[in-house]
Amino acid sequence: MLQTLDFTGIDGGYRSRLPRGRFDVDAALDVVRPIVADVAHRGVPAIIEYSERFDGVAPAAVRVPVAELRRAADELDPELLAAFSESIRRRRQVAEELEVDADQAPAVLADGAYVSLRNVPVDRVGLYVPGGLAPLASSVIMNVVPAQVAGVESIAIASPPQREFGGLPHPNILALCHLLGVDEVYAVGGSQAIAMFAYGVEGLCEPVSLVTGPGNIYVVAAKRLVRGIVGIDSEAGPTEIAIVADETANPAFVAADLISQAEHDPLAASVLITTSAELAAEVRAEVERQVASTLHSERIRTALGGEQSAVVLVRDIDQAVRVADAYAAEHLEIQTADAAAVAARVRNAGAVFVGDYSPVSVGDYSAGSTHVLPTAGAGAHSSGLTVRSFVRTMHVIAYDEEGLLGLADGVERFALAENLPGHAAAVAVRRRP
Repeated sequence: MLQTLDFTGIDGGYRSRLPRGRFDVDAALDVVRPIVADVAHRGVPAIIEYSERFDGVAPAAVRVPVAELRRAADELDPELLAAFSESIRRRRQVAEELEVDADQAPAVLADGAYVSLRNVPVDRVGLYVPGGLAPLASSVIMNVVPAQVAGVESIAIASPPQREFGGLPHPNILALCHLLGVDEVYAVGGSQAIAMFAYGVEGLCEPVSLVTGPGNIYVVAAKRLVRGIVGIDSEAGPTEIAIVADETANPAFVAADLISQAEHDPLAASVLITTSAELAAEVRAEVERQVASTLHSERIRTALGGEQSAVVLVRDIDQAVRVADAYAAEHLEIQTADAAAVAARVRNAGAVFVGDYSPVSVGDYSAGSTHVLPTAGAGAHSSGLTVRSFVRTMHVIAYDEEGLLGLADGVERFALAENLPGHAAAVAVRRRP
């Protein structure tokens, strides 16, 4: 498990040398395209047919009855309910205190010339919650809370029907929907759910303006296919973790964190970037010891042994930071001496976890941060899902006659220089007697 890449003798070109799993969305499009077209054409019968084919169950009701949401919440284990509630509280507090931009005061450009910015929430969103290898109930919180704080008025959730729950999504997912006040919930999974959100299904689900939430490659392919018809958050690939560690790191902690991400998916990536060959050896030994006693050992071994996972040896912390920036991990942990100072130097990552006691697991559930993060190097140019993801910013231009006349000559000249006399005329007509 875990190939070794020795970077100690090279400078630059890290991105092409770093491990990255194959994630061929274009190939999946060939599978998804007819499904999306069929749902757009036939609606409910197509959704049920694909539920039977892919999920092994036909839900009795595609839209989950509100009573089922309430029942799932009522039947939650009290300790789990407390954990859910605290996660909601912390996610909402961070969203409200850190992620909401107040409308700006107008910029006064001249007498009678004002431009302001106005934040307008998306009117309706469709949130997808996976239910395959792991029913990610936490994704309900991570999608719903920032959408609510943003002011989205209409929220719909889709999650695959589960055979063991009579064709309903997982009860924890339903319970969280109820706790968050979302009662439009659909037992629909995969690409058919994305199609339902994008096109709407008459008599069942109105189209949405934005689709968010993680999923497998077929969900990603469907999101790519409908992008432009609706907005999407991202094309998220398999989860990944990179850990920058030196000789001060605890090998048991590092190994456990690498394993925690490998547990998600056989395609999950776990990358250790370290200055210490001794630590690398100790981590390998810890990985073997810990994997032997874990539940999903076969899945974890597949992920850690895949081309997407590795131990990367570097000369020093400076090179480690450069390599981490080249990789732009979804989750980046810093387990070094003076971890905060090292973390402050990082430019590219979905989220940075600082020090020995900030494992990715706490961010997945209850740190207050978002866990919907860019993957596959997209952390170099994209951000995680926050309140801003659900808000559009529009300029509001308010010029009175004095304001326009003071600028008219310049606008007309500009328009004529672009050979657009109609643009110039639209200004000129306003200053004629």
